[in-house]
Amino acid sequence: MNSAQPTSAPSSHADSHDAGRPPDGDDFVLGGSVALLCAEGALRLENGDLDGAEDFLREALHLDPDYAEALSNLGLALEQRGNLGDAETCLGRARDLAPAWLQAHLNLGLFLFRRRRLAEAEDVLQEAVRIAPHLPASWSNLGVVLVSRQRHREAEQCYRTAMGLDPAYAKARYNLAYLLLLRGDYEEGWHHMEAREWLLDCTPHLGCPPWRGEDLDGKSILIGVEGGHGDMIQFCRYVPLLKARGAKHVTLLCQPALKPLFASLAGVDQLVALGEPLPGQHWDFWTFPFSLPLACGTRLETIPAALPYLAPPPERIGYWNARLPGRGLRVGLVWKGNPRFENDAARSLPGLDVLAPLGAVAGASFVSLQKGAGEEEAAHPPAGLPLLDLGREIADFGDSAAIVAGLDLVISVDTAMAHLTGALGKPCWVLLADDLPDWRWLAGRDDCPWYPGTTRLFRQNGRGQWGPVIERVAAELARLAAQRG
Repeated sequence: MNSAQPTSAPSSHADSHDAGRPPDGDDFVLGGSVALLCAEGALRLENGDLDGAEDFLREALHLDPDYAEALSNLGLALEQRGNLGDAETCLGRARDLAPAWLQAHLNLGLFLFRRRRLAEAEDVLQEAVRIAPHLPASWSNLGVVLVSRQRHREAEQCYRTAMGLDPAYAKARYNLAYLLLLRGDYEEGWHHMEAREWLLDCTPHLGCPPWRGEDLDGKSILIGVEGGHGDMIQFCRYVPLLKARGAKHVTLLCQPALKPLFASLAGVDQLVALGEPLPGQHWDFWTFPFSLPLACGTRLETIPAALPYLAPPPERIGYWNARLPGRGLRVGLVWKGNPRFENDAARSLPGLDVLAPLGAVAGASFVSLQKGAGEEEAAHPPAGLPLLDLGREIADFGDSAAIVAGLDLVISVDTAMAHLTGALGKPCWVLLADDLPDWRWLAGRDDCPWYPGTTRLFRQNGRGQWGPVIERVAAELARLAAQRG
């Protein structure tokens, strides 16, 4: 939920607005069999049954090779299979066969957007707006592409147009929130962030209302899990604020890997990991973490940023410190995030070899903190980059925090480790992509008010251009190592 969201179109029926079917012709001559096959294929596609979806859609096309809806949905199925060439052919042909059918344009436009063929995507989605200027999905999807092309004012106008057509259209509100928060307009941005409920897996049914900033004196509150590990690390800072507002009892839910770390968080009365039984008690209020800034009235100048607000488990510090290099500037490295994140291809480095120039910095020793994707690369680092591989031994964020506590610096892409390092009050250099950077790093800054005095931002100057970023980092690292002697 970190970047702009296109309107999902897993089939021609998936959008919240009726995008319309292809123009009537001979499509339903065969007793509706073509339409029924296509509908079954679309349903299976929505449910993730790619084999079944492809079978039904191909059968429909066997009966009618020019059935645009089947072609468009088959294109989406083939895209998910990784057959991009055939997917584009199907999507393009569907658009050509039914040039007045909005969904064909949306499906093709979003396919091109996902391939980051932005100019082509814009052309297709501009046509979608011309076809259906009365539908908010047309404007919202065009806005997403314009944001990626750094045309923020035009994108904002698209989102506001969509909202004017349908004030309840959540995706446009969420996309507008991204833009507003990116530029530091927190007053309106947090308000629109509340439209994200469609992204959440569930809404609690706890018999108590969501907290919207009411008096907490003597009250109890449950904070749920939202987003990834980094999101929870960033927003758990609000727990002490709730206690300061008089909350008598604060229960915090978290992912299991965060529980050892969050044990150090001031103000938590009860810490529960997902998968553990929820305490059988009644709360006066519940909230999701991303709703706390709005309820607390957070503005750019009032971000709660007293660092550190987390600490490693004390019993783990000695063990991990003994494993670290004994001399020189000790630098942790993280080069990839979770591949399931919607913009991971942009935010993660292609591989560890991109960081190879750092190995030429005299007086620096490097430690891998990489977990998950890319972890195996640490066992065979590029020539000239000596690397102590600790990532494979890390069990949870308590271990990660204990390692970071013994480091002088962490260099990380935009992932949970950047937030952990900042929350611990340790220096962190964050490598940021030019393509849809996360709103929380704001635009045009090399510092971060969420982690003041500790975090520096090194931004790409063009999409995919990591080389110049690493050159700047290497120069700054050499300067820092020389100062340390």
